[in-house]
Order: sequence, then C-alpha cells, then structure tokens
Amino acid sequence: MSHSHHGDRAGVRYRGRLRVALGLTVAVLAVEVLVALATGSLVVISDAGHVATDALGLAMALAAISLASGSGPTGHRTFGLYRLEILAALANAVLLLGVAAFVLVEAVGRLADPPTVAGGPVLIVGFVGVAANVVAFVALRSGATESMNVRGAYLEVLADTAGSVGVIVGAGILWITGWGWVDPILGAAIGLFIVPRAYHLGRDAVRVLTEAAPAGLDVAAVQADLAALPGVLDVHDLHVWTLTNDMDVLSAHLMVGVGVDMHPVLDAAREVLHERHQLDHVTLQIEPENHAGCTEVDW
Repeated sequence: MSHSHHGDRAGVRYRGRLRVALGLTVAVLAVEVLVALATGSLVVISDAGHVATDALGLAMALAAISLASGSGPTGHRTFGLYRLEILAALANAVLLLGVAAFVLVEAVGRLADPPTVAGGPVLIVGFVGVAANVVAFVALRSGATESMNVRGAYLEVLADTAGSVGVIVGAGILWITGWGWVDPILGAAIGLFIVPRAYHLGRDAVRVLTEAAPAGLDVAAVQADLAALPGVLDVHDLHVWTLTNDMDVLSAHLMVGVGVDMHPVLDAAREVLHERHQLDHVTLQIEPENHAGCTEVDW
C-alpha cells in the first residue's frame, strides 16, 4: 500500500477563491471607513470593524494555507506546518468575539444619547456590502464543508452579509423615521449575530488543538473492528486525532498470537480502517502475545 499523500487539501484548492473574497472585503472596508468617518454611524462603524477583522482573518487564512502547503515534514517539524490552518481559524474566532464585545459595549453607551446619523450614505454602504459579500459567499460556500479554515472565512463572509443587510435596514428606518436609537440597536444586533458563529469555530479549532478524536468518529467501534480481525487478540494504545482539515491520524498496537503471520493482519487492519472509518494515515504496531514492553508506557 502506498504511503504517499498527493491529493490537494481543501484549503489549497480554494486558495484562489479566498483571494477573491479578500479583495472584495478590502474594497468594502475602504468604503465603510470613509462613510463611518463622515457619518459617525455605529452600524457602519461596527460593520467596518467586523469587516476589518474579516480582512485580517482572510489574510491569515491564506498565509496559513500557503505556509502549510509549502512545508511538508522536515527536520524537527515531522508534521510540517499543517496546524497553522487551525491556529488561523482559532485566531479568527477570537478576533470575531473581540469585535462583537466592542460593538455591544458601544451600543449600550449610545442608547442613552443617540447621535444624529445621515441615512443616505449609510444605505449606499449597505448595498455595496451586500453585493460584494454575495459574490464571496458563492465562491466559498462549497469549500466550507471541506476545510475548517475555509469555513472560518465563509462564516466571516456570512456575518458580513448579515451586517450589510442590517446596515440597509437601519439606514432605511433612520432615513424614513429619523429614530436615532435604531443605529445602536442594529449595531448591537450585528454583534450578537457574530457571537455564536465565532464560538462554534473556536470550539472546533480547540478540539483539533487538544487532539480529541475527530467529531463523528466512534472510537469504540474502531477498536472493536480491529479487535475482531482474524489473529488479533488485543488492541491497545489506540490514539485517533486530527492534524488539520482532511488529515485524521491513527496509531495503535495490535497483539496477535504467537506464530500468526503479521502481514495479512496489517493489510486487513488498513483495509477495515479505510473502508469503515475513512482513516488512511495510520501507524500500526503488530506484536506477538509473548512480547514484553508495552506496559512500560503508562500514558
């Protein structure tokens, strides 16, 4: 069985689309900064802060993908730099939560004394944001199910779209009614919209960094399937973890009877792990039952 891994990971496949999303995000940010300075709208300020964070997050995602794809196992980095993608996703989640906290605090302060905001320029910003985000949304949607890093960028674009819609709604109400409190209320709503999405992204990144078993994988079933193989007497020291997107790793010791041919056991174990659990990067130690030494490892 080949040990090569030539298939492009999802992050690499969607690198071009991430660049498109980054370019659109920077363009929207430039427009929002100008309008925020001119109008003082909290909706635009909060959305601009969110968009700025997204632009930084997209840039980090692209940098992580480039570094990870260009550095395989070398020297002391026996797993390369693949984990950079997960670190970028975690950083995105932290930044998103920071923006949400700032917006919520600012909104509470403004409710007591709502400022006067011009609705026309704010409305234009909303439509510009929606148009740009729809393009980025379509570009990243398919990759969101394949890569945690792309999913982080996709969630940011999704939140940007919701923010732009909020800007349009707020500007429309403000323009028609002149109600100053609409601006901080909708600014706070954008902040609240960000929180659960940032939390889920951060939770998934932490799960990978703490080397928990992949979500949805039944570790007990993996151990039972290996133990049921002909010639296998015991399965121990079983570990399953995620290195990065599309790269789940397993290691285990299989104890076999004295005199059992180990080659068929190894082939059968690899086959069952691939067919039933979609685990391909596996390291298996086959040892006869009269072998001593495994009990010395107690963690």
